[in-house]
Formats: sequence, C-alpha cells, structure tokens
Amino acid sequence: MAVPTEHEPMASPRSWHFTGRIAGWGTPGGTRFVLGAWHDSPLGAFADVMVERPDGERLLLAPSQEVADFVASTYTFDTTLLVPVTVTTTAGRPLAGTPTTAGHAWDVVAGPLTARLHVGARPPLGRLLRLVPRRLATAPALTRVTDPVARVVLRGVRTRGSAGGGRTEHYGAHDLHRLTAAETRWEGEDLGPLGPIEPPVRFGFGSSPRDPSVTDLVTTVRGPR
Repeated sequence: MAVPTEHEPMASPRSWHFTGRIAGWGTPGGTRFVLGAWHDSPLGAFADVMVERPDGERLLLAPSQEVADFVASTYTFDTTLLVPVTVTTTAGRPLAGTPTTAGHAWDVVAGPLTARLHVGARPPLGRLLRLVPRRLATAPALTRVTDPVARVVLRGVRTRGSAGGGRTEHYGAHDLHRLTAAETRWEGEDLGPLGPIEPPVRFGFGSSPRDPSVTDLVTTVRGPR
C-alpha cells in the first residue's frame, strides 16, 4: 500500500484504492513473506514486502519513505528497510496488471530478498471467487459478510479491520491461486523450498492464508467519518 506523491497530495479523501495482488509464502526454517504488488494505486505501480523472521522480528521492505510511512501507520514492524522492490515475470517484464496465471513464475528482488515464485492452479475457493461478479467481490460493503467466513475457512484471515487513525481497511478478493514452489534467498542464503505460513504472521489485524498462495484483490482504506 502507499500514499500519493507530492504531485498528488493526500488530501484526506473518503477512501484510497489499491488494485493488485498479495502473495504469501513461508520457508522450512520459519521465515514468512507477504508480498504486495499493486499496479493501480495513488502512487501508481509499486511493490512492498512484509517479512517475519523465525525469532519474531517483523521487517518492512519498502521502495520509498512515503510507502513506509503509510504502511507503518496500519501495520507494526520492528525494522524498516528502504530498498528498490521489483516484481517481474521470468521474461524480465514488469508484472504490472497482467492476469495471475497458472504456470507463470515471478522474480522478486527487494534488498536482502530474492525469490522466484511459481504460480499454480486455483483451489476450490479461487474457482468460487471467480463466479462472483468482480464489482460485487471487491465492494467494501461485502466484507461484512466475508470477514466472519474468512476467519473460519482460512484460519484467522481477516477481510475487514482497523487501519489506524480511525480508518478501516477492506480486502475485496476476486481470484486466488496456489503457489506450487518458491526459491527464496535472504542475503544470499538459500532458505529452502516452499513452506506454509506457520505460525501466522503478526503485522496487523489480518494474516495470510496458511497455504502459500496469490490473492488478486482490491484493498480499500476508508478515512474516519
């Protein structure tokens, strides 16, 4: 998530919208990652990564101070690193707004992190999400229905909660794919094969599904009334 640039000031609008996807995955040693790749937002296209290490340290890898400040106003971190964050296809092209597709792979580079994520097929929940009209699936009002369901079906995942400062945040998912494999390195060290997000990450009100996955969604942050 992000905030507008100096050319597009944050003038307390009623809401901010971020369109893109969130990928979550873990490693056998207990490091967990949550990647946000946004192709339409108040800052244009950008990506950021939330990391929780096995000892519980929570890190934010952000491409600018503006992004870091906005994300940190919603989530909690012990350390923030300002580093270029890129997500490209294996052909070297920006991920941008291309559809999430089974069989594709993404390359992620963010300071100490390098990873290649392999996208798999939709699970049953992903196929169900595709049946819901996108305009309805991404509507903030629908999170009143999806939030209690998500807590049970996805083990504590939230689709609605506090974003700090009297704001609320809504996750409107419209697609879901499994991750089938990942090669992840941290400061050059191979962290091993793909693993579950276990224990759940502790950045804020929500979590990421235990099973490694990619969720296509629209995130809406609404200001206080």
